[in-house]
Amino acid sequence: MASQRNGTLYVGVTADLLQRIWQHREGSLEGFTRRYGVKLLVWYEQHGSMSDAIAREKAIKKWNRAWKLRLIEERNPHWQDLWPVIIGDSSLAAGSPPSRG
Repeated sequence: MASQRNGTLYVGVTADLLQRIWQHREGSLEGFTRRYGVKLLVWYEQHGSMSDAIAREKAIKKWNRAWKLRLIEERNPHWQDLWPVIIGDSSLAAGSPPSRG
């Protein structure tokens, strides 16, 4: 996640991407992302197991900033917010939680 293009970055892991991103976007969780306005989903990966996801998160957190920026820009060169992509609705109103179908 990012605050803006080339802004503050946050790397995390979750079992429920939709819920977690919505929480960050709404600022409903205290901490780093709310303090620094980190609300844009600019990159994500899915893994087969939580242990794999945690291992990847730990590895990426050790990377230098340039490597993280390159990772984002390889898949998302314009730093577009991927929230509409993962929910399949670019017209989602601010403040509305994602539909769980």
